[in-house]
Amino acid sequence: MRRAPAGGSGGASIGASPPRREAREKVTGSARYTADVALPGLAHVAVVPAEMIHGRVTGVHPEDALARPGVLAVLHAANCPRLNGTDGADLAVLQSRSVVHRGQFVAAVVAETPRIAHEAARTVRVDYAPGPHRLSPDTPGDGFHRPPDHGPFFPTDCSHGDVEYALSHAPVRIEATYTTPLYHHHALEPHGTVAYWHDGALTVFDTTQGPSGTRDILARLFGISPDQVRVIARHVGGGFGSKAAPRAHLVLAAVAALVVGRPVRTALTREQLSVVAGYRPPTVQRVRLGAEADGRLLAVSHVSFEQTSLTSDHCEYPAAPTRTMYAAPNRETRHWRTRLNVPSPTWMRAPGECPGMFALESAMDELAVACSVDPVELRLRNDTANDPHSGRPFSTRNLAACLRLGAERFGWADRDRLRAERGDGRRLVGMGVAASTIPQYRFPSRASARTDDLDRYTVRIAAVDIGTGARTVLAQIAADTLRVDVERVTVEVGDSAHPAASWAGRSSGTTSWGTAVVRACEGLRSAIGRCGGRVPDGGLEATADTLDELATPRTHSQHAFGAQFAEVTVDTSTREIRVPRMLGVFAVGRVINPVTVRSQLVGGMVMGLSMALCEVGVIDRTYGHFHTRDLAAYHVATFADAPGIEAICIDEEDFHTSPTGSKGVGEIGIVGTAAAIANAVHHATGHRIRGLPLDVRALMEAAEPGNGT
Repeated sequence: MRRAPAGGSGGASIGASPPRREAREKVTGSARYTADVALPGLAHVAVVPAEMIHGRVTGVHPEDALARPGVLAVLHAANCPRLNGTDGADLAVLQSRSVVHRGQFVAAVVAETPRIAHEAARTVRVDYAPGPHRLSPDTPGDGFHRPPDHGPFFPTDCSHGDVEYALSHAPVRIEATYTTPLYHHHALEPHGTVAYWHDGALTVFDTTQGPSGTRDILARLFGISPDQVRVIARHVGGGFGSKAAPRAHLVLAAVAALVVGRPVRTALTREQLSVVAGYRPPTVQRVRLGAEADGRLLAVSHVSFEQTSLTSDHCEYPAAPTRTMYAAPNRETRHWRTRLNVPSPTWMRAPGECPGMFALESAMDELAVACSVDPVELRLRNDTANDPHSGRPFSTRNLAACLRLGAERFGWADRDRLRAERGDGRRLVGMGVAASTIPQYRFPSRASARTDDLDRYTVRIAAVDIGTGARTVLAQIAADTLRVDVERVTVEVGDSAHPAASWAGRSSGTTSWGTAVVRACEGLRSAIGRCGGRVPDGGLEATADTLDELATPRTHSQHAFGAQFAEVTVDTSTREIRVPRMLGVFAVGRVINPVTVRSQLVGGMVMGLSMALCEVGVIDRTYGHFHTRDLAAYHVATFADAPGIEAICIDEEDFHTSPTGSKGVGEIGIVGTAAAIANAVHHATGHRIRGLPLDVRALMEAAEPGNGT
């Protein structure tokens, strides 16, 4: 035995900015992603997509493909192994002859090389019996239905007070409809899987945001126990929600590997991602506000209409953040959706909050104009210490501090003078503001912490670092809990063989995984203490599970808040909108690592800028395919579009949300950005644009007589 060290930094790791642990691997190209995995005998899959919108496959003719050298198998509904999934569901790959949207997998070729597989797939002939289909949503209110009574984390709809009476008697009323288009994720790393079977056990390397959940779903689909499935995701090149749940290509890889008896790789092309990886659905949102003459809200109504597929229950829930944002005695939020013959939508960064707060914060700006109240002051007048929906106090709510500090740093008080001074006759200048929020979640997770006789500490958890710096942040949390230098802590993630962890999503990674790491490290410290400060030759290990502590009902409403400020210029000749600078001020609890936090916040704001000015997904309403199925047609912001962005955090700690006092930061940066830019465009031009993106056509239409402001 040897004595454990007395400690090193003793709490200095949290708040410091050690370098990202995988940084050198990533910048030198040595980091191995899923598609880089090379195994002996690796075969490759190419899919045959449906060329109709709705109907049935009446015949598959693989003869020409099977005659090609190097082709190992052609899979389709008639010969594919049976899965335990529901017929027609998104993961029931090749389990049915039914076709519910264009691009659905109807067959697949397994071959020795990617080229052979893709060339052979083009020779597979498929016969169809077409059926009726719907690709366009009906007019809002006609043909829509309510989603299930309860969403994934909250009720579908809510109502407080008498909204209609309050609106009809309010001195000031705002009623407007806001629209957001379809958005694709387009993470840097396309989706892919490498799968193989050995002695009845399945191993997959996958582009997943949740190895533990993916393992459990695969076990259910193939009728085996979870301990017979291993899911590995060492490095994941972004996801934004598209990799949170398993996709069809993952199941196809596992099925193909089972059929050919060797490792198999599926790697989706950029064009295939639009069909397989999901998307944020378009929304039509009607917001009505009633207020006193001084801008204090009396009533808020927020109703959203959206689409989903025939096989998905996904709902965006854009009106949900309105429930907790501002005080108003009379409130209602409602969601409606319609099912179409389109691919399934899915989560995308800040699902609900991102499009929903664009509508609410645009409406608040309209209310400020109607009441002749400064937009920052209007939001301050409607601030609240208690959650309007639940009645519980907020664990922390420093929205007012974010607004005030942001206004000071951005020069908000001088915005009208600066607009006049900076305009040069050809360019109009404006400033806009919007608030942002994101709920805070902690999901059950497990972690282990071990020390050996070399004075080293190893933390293991089946979390995934999707580019957020999770390895580094968890090492800092572990080091502070163990009271040792961070260099002596190794963190191992990205493997379902480690203690089970929640997915990387809903800004919950640091709070969920960090809590499990804290508890495991506390257990290890206690074990060392019971050994008299000495470590046995075989080492010591402690494992912790946060399920029990999360069973306690919440006493506080837990959210992060922020305020985004944007300056825009609008060219009066070309209508081009540029954003020279943005500022985000955020209240996100205790900052674990300032560098990684800033990276997440700035990245979210850039994504919000892209949403405001560039991004729009378009589906062909005749043939059912996406026009915007690659980065040539789907435009995203580039380096030249990105302005000078500053992201700062105010000092706060939230120990109701996590034992480290921290909150999640992955999503809040995107939430208010588009609204701030749209509000700045109104300030510059006097034209109110209620639909995204804010492009030349939108500005020209807004300027037409009769469209108002």
